[in-house]
Amino acid sequence: MIVIVPEGKNDADPSIRYFAADPSLVDTSQLSSADVEQCIEVMEAVRQWREADRALTEASRRYMRLNDTDMRAIRFVIRRQEQGSLPTPKDIGREVGISSASTTKLVDRLVAGGHVVRVPHPNDRRTTCITVTSSTRRAARETVGRQHARRFAVAAALSAPDRATVVRFLTDLAAADVPTGALANIEQADAQALDSD
Repeated sequence: MIVIVPEGKNDADPSIRYFAADPSLVDTSQLSSADVEQCIEVMEAVRQWREADRALTEASRRYMRLNDTDMRAIRFVIRRQEQGSLPTPKDIGREVGISSASTTKLVDRLVAGGHVVRVPHPNDRRTTCITVTSSTRRAARETVGRQHARRFAVAAALSAPDRATVVRFLTDLAAADVPTGALANIEQADAQALDSD
């Protein structure tokens, strides 16, 4: 069955319409044209949010003068500190998906930039832990933290049933985005390479 996907009022990314119209990829046989259009609107809204998130991440990265991997590492260290533990360089490398050699360079770069400091591990003298400096924590709070507060306000403005629907949708969307097939094979190979490092 061939489905004609109608053109919407707000033109969605053409690739969304293209894939939605391909019956070998998307089963729309049980959906009306209005349902298909609404699904396209949802996918377009997700795409717009991802673009806004990407722009925010880029602005934060430029403000803090860090690359994406550095930012991910700092967020991870802050999270761990808030949970009452200090990560090791190995923990950071595993979290951001880089080799031990790359992790050493990353930590050296962050130390040199005044973003993190090495501290002795509380139980193992052979290793160190990483902690974020107070100035970097403050900068993160004033930039990324304030943006997250705005996102929280958007969620808080929803009714409880609407929040439950959004949570279910985003959870299902995350599950749908787990790599499969050839993409999963690449992910597994990369993970094994990191584990052997």
